[in-house]
Amino acid sequence: MSDWNQLTQLRVEVSDYIAVMTLDSPPVNALTRTLNDELTWALDRVSELDDVRVVVLTGAGKVFCAGADLKGRAEVIKGPGDLLAHSRRTRECFHAIRECAKPVVCAINGVALGSGLAMAASSDLLLCSDKASLGLPEVDVGLLGGSRHAMRLFSHTQLRHMMLTGYRMPGAELYRLGIVLACTPPEELMPAAMKLAATIAAKSPVSTRMGKHTMNVVEDMSLRDGYRYEQDMTAQIAKTDDAKEAQLAFKEKRAPVFTGR
Repeated sequence: MSDWNQLTQLRVEVSDYIAVMTLDSPPVNALTRTLNDELTWALDRVSELDDVRVVVLTGAGKVFCAGADLKGRAEVIKGPGDLLAHSRRTRECFHAIRECAKPVVCAINGVALGSGLAMAASSDLLLCSDKASLGLPEVDVGLLGGSRHAMRLFSHTQLRHMMLTGYRMPGAELYRLGIVLACTPPEELMPAAMKLAATIAAKSPVSTRMGKHTMNVVEDMSLRDGYRYEQDMTAQIAKTDDAKEAQLAFKEKRAPVFTGR
């Protein structure tokens, strides 16, 4: 693949430093092998594109992602080693979201189950429509998956309730618990996500990129080690042209003009 137009189950549109990635695997945007590989490739690509500063991830239609493609599982797992390779590809897809150099805003337009929940949990900022819900349905199909990612969002009891019963947490409750920044009517979701993305895109791409990287690194560190690492990253950011421009713009009471250097 060398062009966005060659993607078959993922739509990518780039404008004003924002890359909108839309899962488009009808009828329920299940995570097929094709979608898995295309999303991983796209996220890796935008990590190194200067004309992208933030990603908005959403789903086509009324579903964000209904989970793994169970119907296509037999075509992917046929012999020895196939299951391990499949598991590795799936893991890397979620990590491609978390490790994308650019912040990822997840606009959850509908149900996000299993793999869909893991995608959302791997993103940086979450918004949802009032038709959305998050859930782990694997208990009903004899599988496991997604609970470790969900631990980044839910409390001990909430998560075990979801995992052991298949309960789907609706958008209004996600907002009440602070798991998403906003819960909107469906038609207002993408405008809200794009407004948030535009705010991020207006910031120094050096600061947002290094800020996301730093938060990823310190997430599992102790308080002392994590803050020490953050201090080291602050010292690096302070040496950049963007940091100097931000300070000069503040002094001159004008909007900064960032170059990403």
